[in-house]
Amino acid sequence: MCLPVSAMTTANTTGGVVASAQYSLDGVQLAQTDLTLQGDSADLSYGPVTEAVEQPAVTPIKPPTRIALLLPTLSDSLKQVANAVQAGFTAAYQYEPANITVNLIETGDAAQDVLTAYQQAAADNDIVVGPLTRSGATAIVQNHAVIKPTIALTQLDAAESGPISSNMLMMGLSVEDEARQDATWMSVGQPHGLRAMAISTSVSWQRRAAGAFAAKWQALGMRSDTVELETGSGFISANGLLELRKRIQSEQPALLFLALDAAQAIQLRMAIGNDVPMVGTSQLNPVALDDWPNATRLNDLEGVMLVDVPWQLQPDHAAVMAYPHLPPNPDQRRSPDIERLYALGIDAYRVAHNLALQEDDFQLDGVTGRLAIRFGNGRTSFDRIMPTAVYRDGMVQPLATPVTP
Repeated sequence: MCLPVSAMTTANTTGGVVASAQYSLDGVQLAQTDLTLQGDSADLSYGPVTEAVEQPAVTPIKPPTRIALLLPTLSDSLKQVANAVQAGFTAAYQYEPANITVNLIETGDAAQDVLTAYQQAAADNDIVVGPLTRSGATAIVQNHAVIKPTIALTQLDAAESGPISSNMLMMGLSVEDEARQDATWMSVGQPHGLRAMAISTSVSWQRRAAGAFAAKWQALGMRSDTVELETGSGFISANGLLELRKRIQSEQPALLFLALDAAQAIQLRMAIGNDVPMVGTSQLNPVALDDWPNATRLNDLEGVMLVDVPWQLQPDHAAVMAYPHLPPNPDQRRSPDIERLYALGIDAYRVAHNLALQEDDFQLDGVTGRLAIRFGNGRTSFDRIMPTAVYRDGMVQPLATPVTP
């Protein structure tokens, strides 16, 4: 992607023409101005100039900010998600290009490949957006390679990566962050000591989400237990569900946190009933926003609560309405995860755009949530608050956004 050529020509209705044009050539800004005056240049009938002539103000032309978009488009397994992020980033850039050039840096999914590409991108650009993988971001941090403002589109396990440079902002979508937001949301107005169960299977993202919820719930003065269910052939073990039902009847938790996908949540709900309130992550919403009107109703999830991005919940959100949606593929249903990654690409550009304007403390009402960013000077932080929702009449319906933790 290249900065588009901009040109401006102003006609002088009395005969003269003032023409001003700017061109972008390999990052070098060229300016050309031709001025034609009326009258004979030898006509001095007005006499010599006796007063000082004010010099015209000259606005220097700033070179464009170079943003590298570092994505694993060469990876067979990650190409689709990388393309979704790139499409969202491009849509936002086209909506507000400003004085920015975007350079796509393509990588595979190997950590060393990502590290090498990042080092080159940082050397040749002013801001780097990426990488998209945890392993790639970890390699960058462990090798102390962050020398330019960097917006990573993933999260890190701090225990593995070590200290993170204040020049690196982590803004990836995270089930752990969603789980922590669920805990904060559910704790509002509740007495200390309230008991919750965090339920998952052995899938890594589910374990991370359950652990994050339990840790936050306890930090808020509550009690929590984690339960890991066995699975086979894509289904939760029937014996495990039976044991869970007995345990719930015995221990009577006030809340169940479901670190599960929608199909697993339906299976669990049918096995244990709906006596205990349930809350979960965006993975409980398996339908893209535009497809819900014609989707099969999920009545077995009635009353289950969740968080998700505005792109998936709020069609009347100002930013959601501002950007084009991904065109549907007639051969397959839209993937809600791809939609979320497209939205991440949009917000990534908006954050990079603000950094290009040298903003270091700002908020955005983004398509992935309400974002609060502080950058640089040893105080980098990123917070995302996602809207809440509940299943009503078998569909996901948005609720009021909870208070900020």
